[in-house]
Amino acid sequence: MNILFKILGYLFAVLFTVGAVLQYNDPDAILWVIIYLIAAVVSLLFTMRRMGYKVLLGLGFICLVGFLYLYPTDFQGFDLNDGDIKTVELGREAFGLLIIGVVFLIFGFRTKSKL
Repeated sequence: MNILFKILGYLFAVLFTVGAVLQYNDPDAILWVIIYLIAAVVSLLFTMRRMGYKVLLGLGFICLVGFLYLYPTDFQGFDLNDGDIKTVELGREAFGLLIIGVVFLIFGFRTKSKL
């Protein structure tokens, strides 16, 4: 595996773990802790070459669908001072799924290209 993708795998594993920890005050914290921890584990498995490209691409696609589902119709930014707390929360959650989805798709296409 290319050293760049190995570093990216470990980096995103750490970042997703930090994301899970930061969910402690979220209204639906358990759900988002689980999502971010799964993303961290999948990133580690990618780094160790234990994750197939079909799973990575499937999870990436599911995250993108989740992004489209959660994205608020009246997105008001990420700062609570920018708008309604519910809309801001949905925007943050949606973009979290977008980041996870894009990372998984990149990892998936990288894994597929190495077969």
